[in-house]
Amino acid sequence: MADLEDLHARVEDAGLNASAPPQQRWLDGWILRFSPGKAKRARCVNAVAAGRAAFDTKLRRAAAAYAEVGLPLIFRITPFSLPADLDGEFDRLGYAAFDDTRVMVHASLPSPAIISLPAGWLWSSLDGERYAEAIGALRGSTAVEIRAHAERLALSPVPYRGLAIRREADGELLACGQFAREADLVGLYDVHTRIEDRGRGLGRLLCRRLLAEAAAEGARVGYLQVDADNLAARRVYRDLGFDDAYAYHYRQATGAVPA
Repeated sequence: MADLEDLHARVEDAGLNASAPPQQRWLDGWILRFSPGKAKRARCVNAVAAGRAAFDTKLRRAAAAYAEVGLPLIFRITPFSLPADLDGEFDRLGYAAFDDTRVMVHASLPSPAIISLPAGWLWSSLDGERYAEAIGALRGSTAVEIRAHAERLALSPVPYRGLAIRREADGELLACGQFAREADLVGLYDVHTRIEDRGRGLGRLLCRRLLAEAAAEGARVGYLQVDADNLAARRVYRDLGFDDAYAYHYRQATGAVPA
């Protein structure tokens, strides 16, 4: 059990590193992130140490910092958040919990393998800027969100690699995904398939290729984050060897502008 808890803690650290935006600072044990992009993990508060100041004092300071940059004050709550009763503090204040998320872990990646595509589909590599544009177009992101995503990828302390599956006939992008490898840990990020192309196995092939490339670089453990109610995606990830490791969610003041 201790070894498993240690692995999950390493995965949490890796996820924090991989999602670090250039706009962040410390507040007495809290990491305040201010990226204006779509990903909440890059524009929220992570309470990773207990700190010294009173909770209400830090909350006022954090609220002022987010108001200054024009972003909503959102907290990410994990099993590693400190103090341990942080969720209870937000219950006391009436902060709503939302976006229940599962962190899934593949504790022993298979050996690297060649992942081929059926006839008519092609692999395509994407750098950070092109990836942000591609995934932004698929998701309907704003120009500000796309620029923020590209900036975060370009300046990430953990390098990303992006892949896409395109239709050979016209180059149309059908699905895309990224991995970020830190030592023997690799995270899958922003795996997305066009709505009209779902159910064709694109996402599964894409994840297998990303994991194979990461394994060839030395990755041995995979992780990813997925909405708890995205049952179809979670089935695919389980088939690939991932299991639920731990959960996290977000907190925001009731009545605040939706995140």
